[in-house]
This record gives sequence, structure tokens and C-alpha cells, in this order.
Amino acid sequence: MTSVAIRSDVTMDQAQMVLEASVRKARELNLLMNIAVVDVGGNLKSFTRMDGAWLGSIDIAIKKARTARLFDMASGELSPLVQPGQPLYHIEFSNQGLITFPGGIPLKDGNGQVLGAVGVSGSTVDNDQLVAEAGVSAFHAMAA
Repeated sequence: MTSVAIRSDVTMDQAQMVLEASVRKARELNLLMNIAVVDVGGNLKSFTRMDGAWLGSIDIAIKKARTARLFDMASGELSPLVQPGQPLYHIEFSNQGLITFPGGIPLKDGNGQVLGAVGVSGSTVDNDQLVAEAGVSAFHAMAA
């Protein structure tokens, strides 16, 4: 008999909670953001575009979330590795496009298993990261 690995997934309720917490943080910082949550397979689970948020940041938010999930690390952690002369130079052209700067963070359960990821775009990468972190904190609070 063969065994099949069963992997948990971010739920719709969890994804919605991540979006809501991220939007609250964006409003607190007076920012207009695009926020995406992807599932364990890197597929879009939930998305919101705050009124007035840049249209060009829609794709970036989704790709930040996918990047964080596909590599199970914050998108910004890839930045040093993708610079000219570094081992992952040009990796951002793989997987239908990746984003290798801050704003994408994996969503992990209490055992460290990645269940999905959040990606945020619409401001500076520092602000994108802060808003994504608010979503991750809400995810952890809900999972606890």
C-alpha cells in the first residue's frame, strides 16, 4: 500500500482574517494596498484591492504571495540571492514570474508547516512588509 501525503491548507475563514487584519494595518498607516492570500498550492485563495490602490500592484501582491509559498520563505529573503553574480540571478523569471523583494510571507501553522502565504503591494516595500506582517499575526492568533 502506498502512502499519500496529506497537507493542510489555509481555510477561507483564515484567508479572510488575514485580509481584514492587513486592511486594518494599511488604514492605520494611511495606505492603499492590494492584498493577496494564496493556498498551500500557491493558488489565489482570497484577494482585496483597497479603493484607490494602484492597479499595477495587483499582480505584484499576488506574485509576492506565490513567491513566499513556492519557496516557503519571505519574498524579501530571496533579494540577496537574485542579485547579479549570485546563485539565483534571474530566478524571478521562473514560475510565471516571482517577486523577490519584501511583502510576501508564508502562513505557517503551529508546527511550522506552510499552509499558504500573504502578499501585499501598494507602497514602499517596508510598508508592504508591515501590512503583510499584520496579516500573519492575525493568522497565528486565529490558529492558536
